[in-house]
Amino acid sequence: MPSGEELATEIPSGILPGIPYADLPEPTTFRKIVGPSVVLLATSIGSGEYVLWPFITSQVGLVAMWMAMVGITMQYFINMEIERYTLATGETAVTGFTRMWKPWGMIMVVLALVSWGWPGWATGASTALTFVLGTGTDAVPFITIAALIAIGIALTVSPVVYQLVEKFQMVLVGIIVLFIIVAVFVAIDGQTYVELGKGVVSFGQVPADIPTATLLGALAFAGAGGTVNLVQSNWIRDKGLGMGARIPRIVSPFTGEEEAMVSTGYFFRRDEENMRRWRGWWRLANHEQFWLFLVVGGLSIMLMSALTFATIGTGSEATDFDFVKLEGEALQEAVAPWFGQFFWIAGIVVLLSTNLGVLDHMGRITADVLKVDFLRDNDKWTESRIYFVVIWAEILFGAIVLLTVVDAPLVLLVIASSINGVVMFIYSALLIQLNWGKMPEEIKLRSYRLVVMGLTVLFFGYFSVVVIIDQFGNLFGG
Repeated sequence: MPSGEELATEIPSGILPGIPYADLPEPTTFRKIVGPSVVLLATSIGSGEYVLWPFITSQVGLVAMWMAMVGITMQYFINMEIERYTLATGETAVTGFTRMWKPWGMIMVVLALVSWGWPGWATGASTALTFVLGTGTDAVPFITIAALIAIGIALTVSPVVYQLVEKFQMVLVGIIVLFIIVAVFVAIDGQTYVELGKGVVSFGQVPADIPTATLLGALAFAGAGGTVNLVQSNWIRDKGLGMGARIPRIVSPFTGEEEAMVSTGYFFRRDEENMRRWRGWWRLANHEQFWLFLVVGGLSIMLMSALTFATIGTGSEATDFDFVKLEGEALQEAVAPWFGQFFWIAGIVVLLSTNLGVLDHMGRITADVLKVDFLRDNDKWTESRIYFVVIWAEILFGAIVLLTVVDAPLVLLVIASSINGVVMFIYSALLIQLNWGKMPEEIKLRSYRLVVMGLTVLFFGYFSVVVIIDQFGNLFGG
């Protein structure tokens, strides 16, 4: 920090350097800030929308749709609290947690790696490819490894990583939205819409036939879920929203211009001009998150689940990714052969988009924590370089898992999602502590948003405790 800069005393320092005052940048237009919620949506579609919620529908019908809508609505409010801190400071929410207690940063890194390190999404994409080609699944691990390497190369050579991720995800979201629009008109009947409506309003009705871990995972993946939500901080920062415009972006070590600057942030004085800018940024961020994450994401969950209900009904005996194969075959019979192929191709696209988002998010959260907490004074290890080391380490780990452990995509997704439900319980409580307990009165979390965040903690806390008890019971033969 240059000498003579006044530090903002409102934001706790903890073990990190204090942050100086700076004016908020001027708000821009909605069109220019569109992107972070699309990236988040693309990452979420490949897990909850395409896999877990349709799988639950294939087992018990649409009775649990209310849980999906509650889950994604809660995630909208969670995401806005993540964005609140980053818009105001330019720091990630995880850095904010670290300011309250240093171990939180590494705890979030470990939870991200444990819950998202499994290559279930790319495995699902490879499996869907075998449905399209009509081949066996023996080659799935090798196709998956090739896909992971291709994603790693694309991220590595992009001059500004976020720009590649955003453009790629926008194309992929466009493809799946096109599929859903076609499905609405050619594959979903009126009775299915009636059952869907009943499921959305069946509050409190919990299917008894679905394991609690799967339910918790589906709740976490009614949206992006887990630590991916936290990386909304990094994405809006690289997009230049709010105080994030003052923070360096992650760039390729080969084709970009790196900055060694540490990603600690700034804070603004609450004078009339800065508060006007704050209200502008807050309004823009809310609109982007509401329309592109909550509305489009919620419709995607409902319509993809309705498609499953209309084609294969309930009581399916498929226990793994085979239900996707069954649904594609049912669509070929009910609509046309090309539509079943379209369903599988859309699956390949969305699952690859999710794996891209997953790899990017793990690299970002790990690089941010390691640079800010441990390598602040090291000019050699920039955040960008740490990011790419993590990306390729994750690809190597994924390859080892595929070749030696398990390649069942649904099993891998349930492992990831149930852990992420517990993660969301933890950081929802931390966001309340950060944005209600530490933020100045003018911009703090309050009123109905505080109530919703409190209910979110209770909601995910309940399911987390039940899952933990169940797992201990299974472990000890209960």
